[in-house]
Amino acid sequence: MAMIPIAEGTMKLNELKNITDDHTKSDRMPLLFVGHGNPMNAIEHNRFSDTWQKIGTELAKPQAILSVSAHWLTRGTRVLSVEQPKTIHDFGGFPEELFAQQYPAPGAPEMAKETQRLALKNHIALDDEWGFDHGTWSVLKQMFSKAEIPVYQLSIDYSKPMSYHYEMAQELRSLREKGVMIMGSGNIVHNLRAINFENAKPYDWAVEFDSQIKEWLDSGNHQAILEFQNLGPIAQLAHPTYDHFLPLMYVLGFQHKNESPFYFNDDFDMSSVSMRSVIYRS
Repeated sequence: MAMIPIAEGTMKLNELKNITDDHTKSDRMPLLFVGHGNPMNAIEHNRFSDTWQKIGTELAKPQAILSVSAHWLTRGTRVLSVEQPKTIHDFGGFPEELFAQQYPAPGAPEMAKETQRLALKNHIALDDEWGFDHGTWSVLKQMFSKAEIPVYQLSIDYSKPMSYHYEMAQELRSLREKGVMIMGSGNIVHNLRAINFENAKPYDWAVEFDSQIKEWLDSGNHQAILEFQNLGPIAQLAHPTYDHFLPLMYVLGFQHKNESPFYFNDDFDMSSVSMRSVIYRS
């Protein structure tokens, strides 16, 4: 596989501690977008999961984690409010070992109610039926393996425009000052129809789209990212459906102006899945 060159602003593993140490000096909790990719990353030791583990040991410990996962799509926005969420195995064709995995972290019902209260413009409904889908637990099982930190999820209303998701996150931004770490879980490029299981080099269109989004993240050009479909054919190829791109809209909305992106796992898997991930710091 062709590795994507590490550019300025990209976080290497040996730089993680300096970045996360900065977070421990602030009352504002970290903000992450994580490319979660293949569900097998939950149980495999590879370059992606090893980085998740390292980050988990060095981030300031939050009081709760709010995950916005590409795999909870609803009509209307919902927030998970149960005390003991179930582990959802929302995939097929994988080994039994993966289906046997559980992530028994407690829920955060009080923070769910606070999240609902903060959304003044758009209503958020409490939900007691969902759990942790693999966009959440496959990452957190590696990042926080003890499953001690309360976790809850915010759903994505797929029928809404990009601006809705961005503005929703802006309403909820103060959660980061209330001990809540925000994690958007999706992929900057996600085309399962074009997967190459031989782990060949990424497609040119995938690299072009990933690089353009990185350029806009570096410059803080949120509007261009919200209008990513203006990129035309490469946007269509990068996201035949854009469920895996929507969590990034929430991360952008949660970002403060004084925060810069630091990248990790900036590589491709199976040619058509970008694993590029980002941490924002104050």
